Parts: sequence; structure tokens; C-alpha cells
Amino acid sequence: MRKINTFWNWFQDSNQTIKNFINETPKSQKQISHWIKHRLGFYCKELDYMIIFPKKPTDKTELIITANGNPEYFTRVTELIKHAPVLKHWKFTAFIQPTVHIEKIMDGLDEPYVFQEITIKTSEIKFLPLAYDEKTKKLNIIVYLKNYNIHCDTKTWKQAIYIIMQDLLGEKSLYQNINFVQLACLPTNTEELIELYDLQFYIDTINKNDVS
Repeated sequence: MRKINTFWNWFQDSNQTIKNFINETPKSQKQISHWIKHRLGFYCKELDYMIIFPKKPTDKTELIITANGNPEYFTRVTELIKHAPVLKHWKFTAFIQPTVHIEKIMDGLDEPYVFQEITIKTSEIKFLPLAYDEKTKKLNIIVYLKNYNIHCDTKTWKQAIYIIMQDLLGEKSLYQNINFVQLACLPTNTEELIELYDLQFYIDTINKNDVS
């Protein structure tokens, strides 16, 4: 608890400087980033952070604390946010949350992701379940990609898919519910496949059925 208080006491003293981050010089930004990481690391070196700056002056600046998907440190994230101070111009969030708008994806109006040589939209991705582990409550899935083939850089593709899935599910849901992802080329006949944007709905359904 002492380390939690130490972090938040420092943050309260520094919050105006951090809030003004985007108006600082590159040198000052680097120093601010270093000190946030350093102070957070004093509490737990495995945690990381993101700051979402508001589009409107009246909106709050958001500090997100993340475990980078490592479930061993989920409790450390929730404990830190649980004891966050109440600051007028700040919002404190545990874990990276879902950030995409499902309605846009359903209409095919979502913005494409660009990863090195890969450009893909979530609305173009489909999946099928491979297996469900009732003990761990985790799912293995196969993800079908329009431009995927054997010559593609599999590592880049997997990194891209995990980022897209994190945007869909959020950090905690992704790592609590998904165990393994296999990639494959989208077949000509896609009638039996499930839209990737329905993945959270599918997870909720199987978890509900498993409980009942």
C-alpha cells in the first residue's frame, strides 16, 4: 500500500505538468515519460501506461494502466486504480478498453489498420472456434484473412491480429478468453464463418452456456 500511495502522491504533485505534455518540447516530453515510467516501475516494473489527451478542453485527460496482457499482474493494475485520487481533470482506467465502434465495422465503414506491408479492416476478418477449454474458460480460434498466404510474414500478421482483437475485446477480455489464434486465408465460401466483430458476443454466449 505504501508504494501505491507513493505513486499517487507523486502523480498528484505532477499532474499539471503531465496534463500539459503535448505542449512541452520533445526533450521535456522525454523526461516526463521517463519519470512516469520510473515512478510506476517503483510500484510494479511489469506495468505500463497510456495517456489519452482530450479532443475538447472540457474533457478529461485519461491515464490507462496496463499489464500488457499479462494476467499475473492484473491484480496489481486493479489495486493501483482502486486507490487512484479524485482529480478534476483526470480519468483513471484499469486496462486498455475496447476502442472500436461495432456499428461502423458492421457497415464496412471502419478505418483500415496499416502494419508495415499489411493493410486490413476489421470488417474483412472472420473466424471459427477450434476448441474451448472448460477448465480455463479459454478459446482457440482460427482467424480468416483476405490477403493472408503462406508467403506472408506470420509474425507481423499475428501481431496485427492481436492488436485488432485487443481493440475489439479490450486487454483483459482478450487475455482471459483467448488462448490460441491460428491464421488462414479467407476461403471463397464464407457462409459458415463468423464475423470477427461478433467475437465478444460469441465468448459471452459460450461462457453463459458453460455456467448454465
